[in-house]
Formats: sequence, C-alpha cells, structure tokens
Amino acid sequence: MEEIELREYFFILWKRAWLIALITILSVVTSGIISYFVLEPEYQTFATLMVGKPKNSEDTIQYSDVLLNQKLVTTYGEIAKSRVVSKEVIKNLKLNLAPEELRKKINVTLVRDTEIIKIEVTDKDPELAAKIANELSNVFMKHVVKIMKIENVQVIDRAEVPINPVKPKPKLNMAIAGVLGIMISIFIIFFIEYLDNTIKTPEDVERYLDLPVIGIIPDISK
Repeated sequence: MEEIELREYFFILWKRAWLIALITILSVVTSGIISYFVLEPEYQTFATLMVGKPKNSEDTIQYSDVLLNQKLVTTYGEIAKSRVVSKEVIKNLKLNLAPEELRKKINVTLVRDTEIIKIEVTDKDPELAAKIANELSNVFMKHVVKIMKIENVQVIDRAEVPINPVKPKPKLNMAIAGVLGIMISIFIIFFIEYLDNTIKTPEDVERYLDLPVIGIIPDISK
C-alpha cells in the first residue's frame, strides 16, 4: 500500500474539522462541569516536627544520629498511621471515622536532608484537616517517645487552616480533556476514513484499482 502524502492527511482532517472542534469542546465542557460542580474540593494542610536528640552542653548531635533518624522516617510514618494513634485521635476529636478511613487522609514524609518530618492531612473540610493534623502531631509525639525511646520530639509548625483546595484542579483537568479530545477525534476521523471504501478522486482510481484515468466527466449543475 502506497504512503499517503502529508497533504492528504491534512485534507482528511480538514474536511472533518467540525468533528475535531465538536469533540474537543464537549470534552472541555464536560471536564469543567465535573470539576466545578460534581467533584468536592479537598484541602491539605501539614504540621512539621523535629525528631532527634537535643543539643546541649554535654551532648552533641552526631552525623550518624541524623542519618539514623532519616532512615527511620518509614517507621515514624507507620507509627503516625498506626491503629492505636488513629483511635486516640478519633476519640479526642470525636470523629465519626474508622481508623482505616483516617489513615487514608494521612501522609508522613521527611524534609530532605533534615530530621524534620511533615505530617500531611487531606480532607474535604479545611478546618477539620487542620484539627486532625495538630491532634495527630500531639498523639504521635507521645507514642513515638514511648515506642522509640527518643529523647526529643517537638512541633516546629502547627497546621493552619488551608484556604485553597488541592483537588480538583479545573484548569488542568480541562486542558488534559482538551488534548484527549483532539487525540480521540483524530483517531475517529482516520478510523472513519479507513472504513470508507468509496472512490472520490481520479487519484483514488489509480491508487486502489491500478487503472489509468482516461477522462473525467465534470459535474454540471443545472
């Protein structure tokens, strides 16, 4: 099968440009409606804590201690999301949540090259997200001292009530929907063209029937 020239690809798309525009507009509008009116906004806030040995006149922080605490971030994360900590937070805040549901809202990360851990909480209620993050920090400090025998754990920043939601992101969703709409419409157009076996031009006669064109009968409208 001969290669179709670039101009023929362009012509195929051009004659059905309305389909590209229609599908793209529908995709963007649908994404916008879902993002603005269907999906509930989610808010994220965080508290930061220092976990490690205190520095005083008799005891200095060793580099090995810093490395050890950095490696223990996974352990800290599991303690923060443990059932015993979750249950205590739920009890203190009188939340109507199961421990597993609360765990899904929590993420614990290490601030790179430090002994500072960040406890992030995501919730549809911004005030509740801040309350959970702060209470979780308090409960976590109590349990990590007891479990890990760490000499010093302190809060650096308390969680604040977030103003702007982190999800959904309507503009990003609409941009992605627009790109997908264009890609899908182009696929549909070429698929329709592939299924269309009708001969429309003299070039089609030569290409598909391998016959020379002797003459063309013009279309004379009355």
